[in-house]
Amino acid sequence: MRFQTIIEPFRIKSVEAIKFTTPETRATALREAGYNVFSLRAEDVLIDLLTDSGTGAMSAAQWGALVQGDESYAGSRSFYRFRDVVQELTGFKHVIPTHQGRAAERILFHTVLGRESIVPSNTHFDTTRANIEFEQAEARDLVIAEGRVPSLVHPFKGNVDVGALERLLDEQGDRVPLVMVTVTNNSGGGQPVSLANLRAVRAVCTKHGKPLFLDACRFAENAYFIKLREEGQRDRTPKAIAQEMFSLADGCTMSAKKDGLANIGGFLAMNDDAWAASSRNLLILTEGFPTYGGLAGYDLEAIARGLEEVLDESYLRYRIRSTEYLAEKLIAAGVPVLQPPGGHAVYLDARALLPQVPPLQYPGIAVCNGLYVEAGVRAVEIGTVMFGLHPDGTETPGPMDLVRLAIPRRVYTQSHIDYVAEAVLALFARRAELRGWRIVEAPKLLRHFTARFEPLA
Repeated sequence: MRFQTIIEPFRIKSVEAIKFTTPETRATALREAGYNVFSLRAEDVLIDLLTDSGTGAMSAAQWGALVQGDESYAGSRSFYRFRDVVQELTGFKHVIPTHQGRAAERILFHTVLGRESIVPSNTHFDTTRANIEFEQAEARDLVIAEGRVPSLVHPFKGNVDVGALERLLDEQGDRVPLVMVTVTNNSGGGQPVSLANLRAVRAVCTKHGKPLFLDACRFAENAYFIKLREEGQRDRTPKAIAQEMFSLADGCTMSAKKDGLANIGGFLAMNDDAWAASSRNLLILTEGFPTYGGLAGYDLEAIARGLEEVLDESYLRYRIRSTEYLAEKLIAAGVPVLQPPGGHAVYLDARALLPQVPPLQYPGIAVCNGLYVEAGVRAVEIGTVMFGLHPDGTETPGPMDLVRLAIPRRVYTQSHIDYVAEAVLALFARRAELRGWRIVEAPKLLRHFTARFEPLA
């Protein structure tokens, strides 16, 4: 485009007031929350970048679709509208709605995993890893080496290490019931996976007779990165690229709270008849009848519409460029940021930002808590707290210590993002003052959601 200003490709029809607070009141709120930003009241947060999952703004067309929801218990019209949209996009034979992505993960893994199974992926996110480990199986990360170096610029840092996957299947293939690829790779900084890499993974899976599943919650962002960065893809539509991505897989899990542009919902989709039958039986036990899967009919309508809107190129251009804009402002000021910026979030490199705080003293928590007190901005740690605790109870530093600034879809304007940049720079200016933290209370699984912390002296 001729002009550089990022214009949101929508007009705002409804607004929600946000609450301004002082550093003193924020410090009190954080202390009462056990120094875990997950436990803060949302009304005490000025700019909420905790997650982009379910926090976006729905379009007028989605709100209009809500009133068309068919709330029949079985066989609702809304299910068939939803199913048809998913099948047209993915090509998968069986579409099983769930209340969100982690429910799809839980059903899939309970259906296909045994004790001692291994599920390889580029990088498993938190609930995916926990659902695998809950089945006493192993979630193994096989991202390329470049994907573990925050400062390195590489167009597809989410790519799977195909050689490592081949070796795993050669040596322990009997323990691997399926292979997964997360698009985009959230734990690695929202980094995309190339079509060439997906094709290579597909070839290895075919050679070894293993099904390939996508964790597809940000499939549209991944497709747009392919269009921008991969040779020979510039003239294709995001939808055509996304359809090819799905054509290389045998199934997917999906949180529709991301690239479904909805506030709740997800699905499990696949081609295997036997796995689908077992999954539907478990769905009935834990989620609901197969034509609603824990969702209201109006939720199914909103997701169906969202899956159509998310592939609009004007939207994707705005989405990716807005995130890049924030990263550019921080990089220009010397803030260590994972590069290149991902599609849904900017990731601060907390380990580089706070070299005085060792990984087992949780530099990501120090940055999250400091940013909230400084400016009322809520972010999330993607590091040692989230990934450092192992099933046997031991703890080691995570692969990286990142702080994710996840930008909700169609919620904040450029001035909000400018404020976030100012907040990060203010914290960066006094980074030498920040110290480490210790956990005083935490569960064995997914501890980052509910752990309580205290500052070290």
